[in-house]
Amino acid sequence: MGHGTVSILGCGWLGSALGKVLAEKGFSVKGSVTSPEKFTTLFSAGISPFRLLLSPEELVIEEPDFFETDILIISVPPRRITGIEEVYPDQIRQIIPYIVMFGIEKVIFISSTSVYPENNQHATESDQFSPDKESGIALLLAENLLTSQTDFRTTVLRFGGLIGADRNPAKFLLKSTRTIANAPVNLIHRDDCIGIITAIIEQNLWGETLNACSPEHPLKKEFYGKAAQISGLPEPQVGEKVETFKTIDSRKLMQLLNYKFIYSSPMEYLDSLE
Repeated sequence: MGHGTVSILGCGWLGSALGKVLAEKGFSVKGSVTSPEKFTTLFSAGISPFRLLLSPEELVIEEPDFFETDILIISVPPRRITGIEEVYPDQIRQIIPYIVMFGIEKVIFISSTSVYPENNQHATESDQFSPDKESGIALLLAENLLTSQTDFRTTVLRFGGLIGADRNPAKFLLKSTRTIANAPVNLIHRDDCIGIITAIIEQNLWGETLNACSPEHPLKKEFYGKAAQISGLPEPQVGEKVETFKTIDSRKLMQLLNYKFIYSSPMEYLDSLE
């Protein structure tokens, strides 16, 4: 029995792994990348490749039938460029006419917990807040653009920091010369991201906004300390002052989807590496 068609706009580290799993489950999967060089990777994962470029000025589509689909997943994070809070919503806005024209009724938008400011709070989806980062502002504007449409229903997924597969969390320490804050982490394993997206599709949960983070939040010094130990890197320096922080609450997702996290704590992922 066919499961229908899913198009993944943005087949990067998360999108290509997701597409492979959905294809194995019997969905017909289309995936977009920015260059034809990446086509072979998608082919080998059972994904039909399309070239699609979301530039700030225009949407470059070589084959519009990428949008001939039952479900569209938008997995294109905002880039770290100046003015991203204007550029990114404009990029997302360009997709909407295609969603409407092709009659797509179900959309999943991959957002991030960077929409929440760090106010030492327990962040839930019903919070009233203003993001404190440009990327957070950009994502929240894009979320609102999609969720305010009446022609289709969008489920927004606010993922925490992504870990898993070939992403060594200790590399974060190499990039960062600064000391790490004595604050909780908000992380999610790629396998859980894929499990959650699959559950949304299989259970038809549309028109919701969901936080998605491992329910346990060890302190950064515990998590990155252990990551450094496993990788043979020096122990990270922990800052003296207590930084501002947030802990992301994923209970709504767990209740609505009856979802059980594969890694309920990011520490379990590190244990699996040992």
